[in-house]
Amino acid sequence: MAIRKQYSINAVSYSLDLGRRTSIMGVLNVTPDSFSDGGHFFESQSAIDQARRLVDHGADIIDIGGESTRPFSDPVPAEEELRRVIPVIEALSHQISVPISIDTTKAVVARQALKAGASIINDISALRLDPDMSALAADCGAPVILMHMLGTPKTMQVEPVYADVMAEIGEFFSGMVEEALKRGISREQLIIDPGIGFGKTLDHNLEIIQNLSMLQELDLPVLIGPSRKAFIRTLLKESDQDDIRPDMPVVGTGTLAAVCAAVMNGAHIVRVHDVEATRSVLKIVDAVLNV
Repeated sequence: MAIRKQYSINAVSYSLDLGRRTSIMGVLNVTPDSFSDGGHFFESQSAIDQARRLVDHGADIIDIGGESTRPFSDPVPAEEELRRVIPVIEALSHQISVPISIDTTKAVVARQALKAGASIINDISALRLDPDMSALAADCGAPVILMHMLGTPKTMQVEPVYADVMAEIGEFFSGMVEEALKRGISREQLIIDPGIGFGKTLDHNLEIIQNLSMLQELDLPVLIGPSRKAFIRTLLKESDQDDIRPDMPVVGTGTLAAVCAAVMNGAHIVRVHDVEATRSVLKIVDAVLNV
C-alpha cells in the first residue's frame, strides 16, 4: 500500500487538493463512436445533462472529449471536434462548480476550450502530436495531464511490446517532464497518466496497476483511467460467454476493483464513467489510507 504525497494544483479559478482524498474525473464523451458510451451524449443537451448528473454524483472534474481514442480509431478534423465540445463547455462553465478538462491533442481545440471555460488540458499524446500545444500550456498556465501512449490510437494495440513496461513508462515521463519544463510549463501544473489500455496488453495493464507506486519517484500527481477498459472485460468473460459489453453492470464492478487497487497503490485521480459508485467505494478506500 502506497502513501500518497499531497499536491495542490491551480486550475484557473479552481484549486485541486490531491492526495488526502482521491479525486474523481467524470468522463463525458461528446462523440458518436467512443468504445464505452459512443453516441449516448452526442447531442449537446444530452451531454450537458450528463455532466450535471456526474457533478451531482460527486465528480471533482468533468473531462470532455470530442474525438474517440478507442483502439484503431481515426482522428477527426479540428473543426468537427470544436463543433462537438465548445457549446457544451460554454454552457457547463456557467452551470457546474467543478473544473472542466478538455481531452484533446490539438492546440486549436484546447485554446478555444479554455476560452469557453475549460481550465485543464488532458493530452493523451503528452504534447507530442501538436507542436503548438506546449506553447499554449505555458502561456495559459493551465494544468496539463501528460499520458503515456505507445504509438497513436490507430496503431497502439498492434502487438505492443516492452522490455520492462514500468521502467519504460518512467523513462518516458522523465523525458516529457524535462521537455515540458524547457518549454516554460510549470512543474506544479503537471499530472501524469500511465495510459491504461493505450498501447498495453492485459498483462501490461495489470503490471501498471500493481506497480503504480513506482511512479512516485517522479514526484507528480498520478491519474489513472481503467474505466470499462478491454482488460477488465477480458478478465471477466467466461470461456463460453459472448462478448461483454462495456456498459454491462459486471464491467462496472470490475472497474471499481481496478480503481481500488490503483488508489491503494498511489493514484491521486481516477477517470471513470460511473461517478456515483466510484465515490461510494473511494470513501472506504480513502478512509483506510488515512488511518
